[in-house]
Amino acid sequence: MSTFILAFAFFLVVVLAMAVGYIFQQKSISGSCGGLGSIGIDKACDCPEPCDRKKARMEREQVREKKLAEWKQNQIL
Repeated sequence: MSTFILAFAFFLVVVLAMAVGYIFQQKSISGSCGGLGSIGIDKACDCPEPCDRKKARMEREQVREKKLAEWKQNQIL
C-alpha cells in the first residue's frame, strides 16, 4: 500500500510541476504537429467578417485599451 501512495504522490508532483510550467510560459496549447498555425491558418473559420459576439468583444477590448492608455497618461509617478 505504501508503494501505491508513493507512486501516486510522485505522479501528482510531476503533474503539478508541468501545470506550473505551462501557466508561467503562457503558451497556447498545440498538438505535436503545431496545430493550425503551422500550416498558415490564423483562425478555424473562413468567415469574411467576425460574428456579433466577436465584434462586441473587440469593441470592449478597444474601450478598455483607451481607458488604460488614458490612465497611463494621467498616472502620477
